[in-house]
Amino acid sequence: MSNISHKLYTAEQVRGIDYAAIHAFDIAGYKLMCRAGRAVVDVATESFPDTRRWLIMCGPGNNGGDGYVVARLAVEAGIDVTVCSLVDPRQLKGDAAIAYSDWQAGGGEVANWPLPVNNTYDLALDALLGTGIDREVRGEFRGAIAFLNQLTCPKLAIDIPSGLNADTGCVMGCAVRAHNTVTFVGRKRGMYTADGPDHCGLISFDGLAIPAEAATEQSESAGKLLTMESLPETLKRRVRNSHKGSFGHVLAVGGISGMSGAIRLCGEAALRSGAGRVTLATDPAHAGMINLGRPELMVKAIGGEVELLTVLARDFVLAVGPGLGETDWSGSLFKICIESDAALVVDADGLNLLAQQSLDEPIYRDHWILTPHPAEAARLLNCKVADIQRDRVSAAKAIAKRYGACVVLKGCGTVVADVSGEYAICPAGNPGMATAGSGDVLTGVIAALLGQVLSCYDAACIGALVHAQAGDRAAAGLSETGMIAGDIIDALPGVWKAAGL
Repeated sequence: MSNISHKLYTAEQVRGIDYAAIHAFDIAGYKLMCRAGRAVVDVATESFPDTRRWLIMCGPGNNGGDGYVVARLAVEAGIDVTVCSLVDPRQLKGDAAIAYSDWQAGGGEVANWPLPVNNTYDLALDALLGTGIDREVRGEFRGAIAFLNQLTCPKLAIDIPSGLNADTGCVMGCAVRAHNTVTFVGRKRGMYTADGPDHCGLISFDGLAIPAEAATEQSESAGKLLTMESLPETLKRRVRNSHKGSFGHVLAVGGISGMSGAIRLCGEAALRSGAGRVTLATDPAHAGMINLGRPELMVKAIGGEVELLTVLARDFVLAVGPGLGETDWSGSLFKICIESDAALVVDADGLNLLAQQSLDEPIYRDHWILTPHPAEAARLLNCKVADIQRDRVSAAKAIAKRYGACVVLKGCGTVVADVSGEYAICPAGNPGMATAGSGDVLTGVIAALLGQVLSCYDAACIGALVHAQAGDRAAAGLSETGMIAGDIIDALPGVWKAAGL
């Protein structure tokens, strides 16, 4: 598999790779279309082996051309195929016209839209709109998408579900909800964040045998899909001649009275992610009890600034925010943390305090990681949550640029972005992780990794991925509905073990 397989591209970048393949590497466009069609048929027959009657919905452009190639190859494989086009196929141009001509030459017919409503199809394939959509779906295409979605048979999207924005993952008014998607040339970043995962289903990628060199120019600004394969390459196995001081000391600051659970979850997650030592700097009201069930945690009762400054005389990685609150006590501790020289992870109430203090002039510092959910991200940029969700990658990049930070924008398809413009998307995780304390666990994981001499970006990427993988393990054993944040911590050792770490 070429090295573009785990890169993430915009629709324009994918078109650039396609153009380079055709014009710089002399691969005919129709040959690429035929390879795409073969990839779809192979995935469809493997994923849905008992389906014998397929419906293929075709639109204009090359996505419709892909559909005609799939239809021709499926018939050759003995499949009963119904093709329906929303446009007059005689008006198709270029490679799509060739694909239709080959379908017609083999005796293939095209049914008129609208089709009668029935559920006699075993599989429906979406080749309507492709990656170029940048406005709300209207007219007959809206009706066709609704028709596909109401069918009871499985749906497979060709390249991308129609109606899904390839760059942002947002539904443009309506979109096909596919069980499977076969995508080509380069992975589209919108398929992995926002609405993308709900509409794409299981994603298969085929590079169409395009040389990796065709993507060189586009890859310079491409994103990265986080996978477990890269984890051991970034976080090396420990040498035997080590001691607890080799793996960092995390100081987690937070836990106002009544919120001791948040800071403890953060601390336990840091311990389970390899931190050599973890100290909780927390409210004196519960400081003497917070580690009764986890004696490996050290605790410092912090009544105010003086106590925290005394503790900070040592070398720490700081994690501030879990259960911190927004009182005078909270604000004074937060101010000390962000003014320190320590590597820093900011979450929860720490982010709210940061947003309040940055309304006029943003606080800009080095070597820190911000981990907002969409509402916290909106406060950091002084905008609406809808603005964040409209383009999650751009929002994460904007926060990174504004604060000089590495940013982990949590949610479906968590986005990690660096001040340099580099970004990654985590495809793992599940809705069961939308539970109190899950973010505190992530903060602890990332802080522990920072203490093991990783860069902010690497710590954020690995932290987001391992946290999500642990969440998936917890959900597999307990269900998404039944899992809680502590179950994510319990699952962390299994993720590290699976990675050989």
